[in-house]
Amino acid sequence: MTSTPPPSRPSSLDPEIAARLKRGADGLVPAIAQQYDTGEVLMLGWMDEEALHRTLTTGRCTYWSRSRQEYWVKGDTSGHFQHVRSVALDCDADTVLVKVDQVGAACHTGARTCFDADVLLDVRLEDADSGVPALDQ
Repeated sequence: MTSTPPPSRPSSLDPEIAARLKRGADGLVPAIAQQYDTGEVLMLGWMDEEALHRTLTTGRCTYWSRSRQEYWVKGDTSGHFQHVRSVALDCDADTVLVKVDQVGAACHTGARTCFDADVLLDVRLEDADSGVPALDQ
């Protein structure tokens, strides 16, 4: 999907953090939302400097919508809020991990997570010792 970069404007993000971010050509970094207490991966969104700043300062996840070309705060329209517990950059500073307390569904489809409907491989514990992946049927 080709997306238009977010509007170029000054951000209030700490300049030291902004300098570390490795953005894509569209100015965005992927942001993974994970349930803070279970480790469940909930969704992937996109952030620019301003979205990250808003997330860090409001305690609510703010993303850049590539389809709507606007900022959106998770839960403002759906009621399915993401209350931020921690925010971290990966070792390359090209991905953000936001640990959240998810209220309601994280996926726009109404599912708890965006990663439960199309499982491509599922290695069961009893099959892990054999080293051969067991496809979930």
